[in-house]
Amino acid sequence: MPDIRFVQLSPAALAALIDGDLDAASAAAGTPLSQFLVDEAWLWRIRLADIEADPRAAQWIARAVVAEPEGVVVGHAGFHGPPDADGVVEVAYSVDPAFRRRGYAKAMLRALLERADDDRDVTAVRASIRPDNVGSRAVIAGTGFRKIGEQWDPEDGLEDVFLRPGNDR
Repeated sequence: MPDIRFVQLSPAALAALIDGDLDAASAAAGTPLSQFLVDEAWLWRIRLADIEADPRAAQWIARAVVAEPEGVVVGHAGFHGPPDADGVVEVAYSVDPAFRRRGYAKAMLRALLERADDDRDVTAVRASIRPDNVGSRAVIAGTGFRKIGEQWDPEDGLEDVFLRPGNDR
């Protein structure tokens, strides 16, 4: 599995990504970011609003994912926010199309699950995946997720909902 590290995106980095200013975003993040992250401005608008509403969200939401030792951004990963009232966090990850099919999504998910398992407030991890998203379904296979239902997402349409109990629970 490839080595990766997460780079937290500060509100300044998120704002620069939203504005399409890759240089300013990279400077704010302290690492060279990528056009793929600029192209995800829709997500950064949501996450910046999340941080403004609840500063705790900054520790949970999407981060740039950097491949090591190359130092290249290969995507982003994180959670939709801090644990909810039931202690559930929802994973989210996306790999730049230029880096897909190299194990990065599995590495991202593994790191996110470790993060969740290390937090006493997390009771379970959720994943919502469209039925036709074969790649994401393969990523979660064998990691303890089980389908618990379906939901309708206004942007993605029908999604299967999977849940994985937290560590030692």
